[in-house]
Amino acid sequence: MAISTGESHDEVMSEINITPLVDVMLVLLVVFIITAPMMTNSIKVNLPKTAPTAASIQKKPVTVTIDAQGKVYLDKDEVQIASFEQELLALKKADPNLKLNLNADEAVAYGSVAKIMAVIERAGIERLSVITVNAS
Repeated sequence: MAISTGESHDEVMSEINITPLVDVMLVLLVVFIITAPMMTNSIKVNLPKTAPTAASIQKKPVTVTIDAQGKVYLDKDEVQIASFEQELLALKKADPNLKLNLNADEAVAYGSVAKIMAVIERAGIERLSVITVNAS
């Protein structure tokens, strides 16, 4: 709504009057504030009381370590690379949700780490954490 100043100019007002828009938005806000609590369609029931259950036991992840010489260890036990996949398959069979932590010395060649990660993937282990240290 434009206000006339008494002059008879045939100019079109190019500014948008946002007052009606603000009014509409405030009305919508009030409507949503009032109706939101009424929109929960919950049915009131009295739930039975039971004894608390024990929390699920988190198993400690198995640590795979590659030292600076390229030797592979499973939880402090040295493993030959040729039998590494068989060891992982046995661990996976014992625990289908097996978690691994991979520690690799920074002096180890990337190719060695990539081979170990490929063996882990072939063994079907999906939960792998690569352990690093924060640089401070």
